[in-house]
Amino acid sequence: MKHIRIGAGAGYSGDRIEPAIELAEKGEIDYLVFECLAERTIAIAQQTRMKDPSMGFDPLLAERMHAVLGICSEKKIKIITNMGAANPLAAAAVVRQIALSMNLQLKVAAICGDDVLDTLKSGAYISDQDIPVSSLGDKLLSANAYIGAAPLVEALAQGADVIITGRVADPALFLAPLIHEFSWAMDDWHKLGQGTLVGHLLECAGQISGGYFADPGYKDVQGLARLGFPIGEVAEDGAVVITKVAGSGGQVTTATCKEQLLYEIHDPASYLTPDVVADFSAVTMSETGPDRVLVQGATGRARPDTLKISIGYIDSYIGEGQISYAGPGALARGKLAQAIVAERLKLSAVAFNECRYDLLGVDAIHGAALSAPAESAQPSEPYEVRVRVSARCDSMRDAIRIGNEVETLYTCGPAAGGGVTKTAKEVVAVQSCMLPRQHVTTSVHFE
Repeated sequence: MKHIRIGAGAGYSGDRIEPAIELAEKGEIDYLVFECLAERTIAIAQQTRMKDPSMGFDPLLAERMHAVLGICSEKKIKIITNMGAANPLAAAAVVRQIALSMNLQLKVAAICGDDVLDTLKSGAYISDQDIPVSSLGDKLLSANAYIGAAPLVEALAQGADVIITGRVADPALFLAPLIHEFSWAMDDWHKLGQGTLVGHLLECAGQISGGYFADPGYKDVQGLARLGFPIGEVAEDGAVVITKVAGSGGQVTTATCKEQLLYEIHDPASYLTPDVVADFSAVTMSETGPDRVLVQGATGRARPDTLKISIGYIDSYIGEGQISYAGPGALARGKLAQAIVAERLKLSAVAFNECRYDLLGVDAIHGAALSAPAESAQPSEPYEVRVRVSARCDSMRDAIRIGNEVETLYTCGPAAGGGVTKTAKEVVAVQSCMLPRQHVTTSVHFE
């Protein structure tokens, strides 16, 4: 039975580059996939493209390609990535120029068509928060459809060595080479469901090989500083063995695979993707050797008639200020600092929609009620605290004033405050809606 090996070279935009190099050099892989695009990432990329039409792709694109293009060309490894973000054509041009500078003759394809901003602006569409998309007005930055594997399969059939996409559903990046290599039909829902499982397991890269898994004393993982990213060894029937490069850090076990299987899944029996409604409810896992887990048993049903659209927009502005107190009475001084800032924000009429007052390490994550010690426990006074005040505002001017009020605690607050930091930033938020798939037209362009 034919097998192919797919390496997951990245699980998010800023992921490490060294594990991808290791996969290319030692993983004996056929495909290297970089999954680098999140919902907010593409909205921010669209902002960048608005300022400079030649930009709007992943900022680490060139660095990643410089690191792996030569190795992949030599070993005949094909590269698939969504680092095109808001500008796949420009990204493909960059990759092509890097290849030429290295004397590599590679066919670089860009997948376009996921940008449906104009379609949403002209229609009466309602978001998942029950508001008309048109009501976002000038705050609307981007609208991108989660497209499926079909255009990637087309690019592979035309001999693409590197495929650059925008907003493609994450599992589709891995499903496309399976469809291409095994000649699966686009309506073989069972195999597409199993292939989608492969993509879902690999899409977050190091998470399935021990990253975001370790919990000392409960789930110990060795070598996280040199974590090896996963390889999917996929059979023609869709069964996959998850493994990694021998000697790399981390681990692949049924436990790491189970955690990744459940990641971001609402209904395991009905996981909606552009290619198939996957059913993971009968999936089985078994360890067949060190760092080797066989996963199989997924299936699927006919794909949805609609595509999910990720809508990016300017939501608000967040201002923040922090200051530290240490030594005897640090907690009391921190609480006094909070009270002073709260009163100052009222006196100076700073407008905000939401405001938080946190003591980092004391109550900043779960709040005062959950963070309080149990009744049977002896309360302990922290020797140091860091005050954080943050607020959501409708204007940058008010957001800036939040941090400024914290900074004035240097001279107008409790004793011995120090280490002030302050920030004010625009918040890009995300909503979603559904769009009939016939309104989305994809295309393949070779650079």
